[in-house]
Amino acid sequence: MSDSLLNGLVTTDPLRTGPYRPRQIQTEPTQAGTAISTRRRALRFFARRPGLVLAILVIAVMLVAAGFPDLLSGQDPLAGIPREKLQGPNPQHLFGTDELGRDLFSRVAHGAALSLKATVIAVALAGAVGGFIGLLAGFVGGWADQVLMRVIDVLLAIPALLLSLALITALGYGTVKIAVAVGAAIVANFARLMRAEVLRVRQAVYVEAAHSIGARWYSVLARHVLPNAYGPVLVLATLEFGVAILSVSALSFLGYGAPAPAPEWGALVADGRSYLATAWWLTTLPGLTVAATVLALNRISRALDGEWTAGR
Repeated sequence: MSDSLLNGLVTTDPLRTGPYRPRQIQTEPTQAGTAISTRRRALRFFARRPGLVLAILVIAVMLVAAGFPDLLSGQDPLAGIPREKLQGPNPQHLFGTDELGRDLFSRVAHGAALSLKATVIAVALAGAVGGFIGLLAGFVGGWADQVLMRVIDVLLAIPALLLSLALITALGYGTVKIAVAVGAAIVANFARLMRAEVLRVRQAVYVEAAHSIGARWYSVLARHVLPNAYGPVLVLATLEFGVAILSVSALSFLGYGAPAPAPEWGALVADGRSYLATAWWLTTLPGLTVAATVLALNRISRALDGEWTAGR
């Protein structure tokens, strides 16, 4: 048989009209392909959730206002122009002016730093203390669990705002003291959730296997229990940010916050009460700012909760 005939038999498929092409072997995806696929999934995820995108934008604006308020408004929040007092929203003053001629938008932007600072302190304090209590109660168990949970039950029986008022009365006035009072009032929520997650993880097979091979208790705690129990606590922290903002604003509204003329959000709403009939924007626009921030945090926490639940 000639070489040309042999090549024709090898390279020609009788069932095809053209030359035979062997099937390519599928290889592992490249890093670039994986990155593109991840970006596409992320774009589809956010495209199906416009409310989540709006919530993230709202929180981003609030963070910019808290860190760099001059980027949003270049006007002095404490300097007033008497001839411009009680002007409604206009291109020069987006939120209008107050009774002293101060730009309300600038005061809301600069007040974000005070209100959000108090919120971060409150949630961080509650998460640290409550998480430790719940971790200790769930991991140690026995009499420690009974004693700690009875204390938590007492805290849960007291309304959070009432407990905050009692603590702020004892601690005194000020932004940081408001944060401590609000944080102490929501400690019980973190403790209860952390205990429940630790009890769930303690029953997992990998934790029992770690105990059976003689692993130290601190190794089991650090390598197995904590990494698998903190996720829902972080979701709760996002949700409690909204609760803490409402509590901080409520206490500031009642006059327990920073002294005037500090532009805390609750104080801004309180200052406009006397002008509701003639200057609605003094209370409505700061109040809408608080409401938008709380609703955005709640929407983000729902999304995190859904992702965590799906991942489990």
